[in-house]
This record gives sequence, structure tokens and C-alpha cells, in this order.
Amino acid sequence: MLLPSHQAGGHRDTLLKVMRWAPLGLAFFLLLNSPARSQGQEAPPPDPAALDTTLAAGEADAQAPVERGLAKYNHWDFGFTTFRVGYGFLVDFATYKQEDVAKDQVAVEPDQGLRDARIILKGKFNTERPISWTFGYMYDGATKDWFFRQTGIMVAVPEISSHFFIGRTKEGYSQYKHMVGYDIWTIERSPFLDAFIPILGDGIKWIGHASRQRLMWQLGYFNDELSEKEKFATYDHQTVARLIWLPVFSEERRELLHLAIMGRDAKPDEGQFQAKSKPESYLAPSFVDTGKFPSDNAQTFGIEAYYRKGPWLYGMEYGWQRMEAPTVGDPVFQGGNVSIEWLITGETRGYNGVDGYFKGVSPKRTVFEGGPGAVDAALNLSYIDLDNGTLRGGKFWRITPTLKWHLMDYLRVELAYGYGVLDRFNEQGATHFFQGRLLTGL
Repeated sequence: MLLPSHQAGGHRDTLLKVMRWAPLGLAFFLLLNSPARSQGQEAPPPDPAALDTTLAAGEADAQAPVERGLAKYNHWDFGFTTFRVGYGFLVDFATYKQEDVAKDQVAVEPDQGLRDARIILKGKFNTERPISWTFGYMYDGATKDWFFRQTGIMVAVPEISSHFFIGRTKEGYSQYKHMVGYDIWTIERSPFLDAFIPILGDGIKWIGHASRQRLMWQLGYFNDELSEKEKFATYDHQTVARLIWLPVFSEERRELLHLAIMGRDAKPDEGQFQAKSKPESYLAPSFVDTGKFPSDNAQTFGIEAYYRKGPWLYGMEYGWQRMEAPTVGDPVFQGGNVSIEWLITGETRGYNGVDGYFKGVSPKRTVFEGGPGAVDAALNLSYIDLDNGTLRGGKFWRITPTLKWHLMDYLRVELAYGYGVLDRFNEQGATHFFQGRLLTGL
């Protein structure tokens, strides 16, 4: 049953308070449950050897599955370089139920379609210094066109515990934006990330780590000299930094605490910016939208916290973006999400200890090995606020339970239900989202 507008508004206010206090609540929960607090002693000393400090070009675009089944047949060694072929194929389905107010704000219709199809090539050169390469080419269902995905070269510099990537890659801002899109535990990334953080950038990125201190960092510079016409090129150039700390990391206990801060300084494309985002449904139109406005500069700041204990994962990210735009009141936009994931069949998400992101789910026993595969349940609450200064782009929150069945490493079925409320045009309207997805990737 759809809620009346005044009831939806009450729920919105309650959930907004939850979003604002969730970061402190989660931090307090993690503090109480840290080994040092629960055992009445100091946390065990760092174990640098436990961290996965390997990294190759393209890992944040397509994570290699466990070497079993068909996966072992897509690798070759040509002497001067290794060679791996990967692919991705994703189809989305969605239908909706809206109250009349929501239809007046933004009407949505049932739809289905190919989200994307991609080809990924990657390998490592046979050189004394580790150098890896990646090439990605993707069909975008929205534009019905092909474009280069993550493509470039990664050079390892172990003397300073670093890697340098040159080419087209992810900025590094946000663990959830940085991790492989096919492997996220929600149905979509948060509207805030999609509104302000482009999925790719052309430039150079320094990836460093200090294993003993369990610190990781990324510093990148990107510009649109080669990507001016790409839809992700919403900035002329941007500088991005992220610092990650792992105060708790134990493979034996399958326990990890990930804390990070991140920031960006960017120049909007040709002095214009438009903040807009879909309601965590790829097939829907944008629900929040400021329209274009003049802006010379933007600064983004964000925090993230994740706690993994065996099959359970708790996490949150929240961010703010300030626009230097005097004509519209120098607005500051904000948003983020809080989520819980439970791998019902007992798997534990892996973690890349150099780039600072979670890996995909690999079933203990796949369906084709006579097992159940992996069953993944998650609950996510997201929020975005584009009302600031003189701009009224709207506010939107959505709560979404998601269920995913990983038949094997490279075949998955997803189902999600979402309830969201849009506050825009001086009205509040509720929408029910019913979404499905078929995904395969290698």
C-alpha cells in the first residue's frame, strides 16, 4: 500500500535523522566491538604478511574469479606477456508503483534492457620490474554506443611500496565507487556518488601502502583532454586523494575494520555543472536534478567505514560537495548510504590490501559442483540532498532489501525491492521499485 504524502514526509524526516547520525552510531558500534575493547587488552600487532599487497592493472574493473571451471581456460602466456580474456554481460528489469504525487513529479514506466556488455583484456609483461596492462571496451545500453573502459598500464615500484597507473581508470574516491561494479552488494551505487563522482577519468594515479601501519593511499590527477565527449567527463580536471586505515585485520578471524577519508578538488566542465541522479534504478529517469548552473570550482569531502566479520559486512559512506557558484549561493550538497550484508551460505568477501576495496563473492561450492552457490542478502538506506543555495534539485531517500544468488563465480541472479520518497516541486511522492538483474562476467 502506498503511504499518503504526509506519512511519507514523516518517514523521510526520521530516516534523514538516521542518515545524519549513522556515521557516529556505526563508529561507536565498531569501537565497542573492536578486539581491544571486547577482550580488555590492546589490539594484536599488525601482521603485514596477512595483507594482500598484490595489484595489477584493471583489477578495479574486473576481478578475476577463482581458478576453476571455465575460468582456467582464458589465460595464455606468450612469453613477453601473459594474456587474459574477460567479458561482462548485464541485463536489467524494472517495474514500479507510484502514488499520484510521485507520478506528477517524475513518472516511470516498466522497462527492461541490456545495461552493458564489455570485453576486457589484461596481462603482465615479462619484465624485471612488474608492469601490467589492461584494455577495456564496453557497450553502453543507455547511449547504444561503444567506448573504452579501464585501459592503461600499471607500473609497480616496490622500493617505495607503490604502484602507478597511467591511462583511463577510476578516480579512487569512495570504496564503493572504486570496487568492481559487478560485485557491489546493493542493486546500484548511492545517488550521491552517481551525481558527483564520475565512473572513470583519464590521468595518472599513485597507489601506495604501508603494510606495517596498515595504511593505504591514492593520489590522482585527471583531465578531459582525451575524453571531452565522454558522458563521464563532467569536469575539466580533478585532483583526488584517499587515505585508508585498517586498525583491525585478521584473516584467521575473518575480521576487518576499514576506515577512510577522501577529498577532491575539481573544475567543472567548461564552467558549468549539473548535479543529477537516478533513484538507484538504471532504467528510470533522474529523480533529483539541479539543472545546469555556472561554477568555477568544486570541492568534495567524504568519509567511509566498513566492518567485516565472517559473512557479515556493515558499512557506510557519506559525502559533501561544495560548489563555488556565487550566482546560485555557493551550494553545498550532501548524501550517502548505510548498508548491511549477510552472506547466508557462509562466504567471506575478500579485500584488496593495496587499493582498499572489497572483492566479489566466490561460492564455496558452485551449483555446477553440486553445491548451493552463494546467497547474498543486503539492506541499504541511501539519501541525497540537492536543495541548497538557490537551487532546488530535490531530496530523495530510498530503503532497499536485495537478494543475490551467485550460481558460480561468473553467473548471478539479483532481485531487489525499494521504497523511496522524493521531496521536490514542493511535494513529497513515494515510489515502489521492483528490480531484477541477470549478470555474467569472467
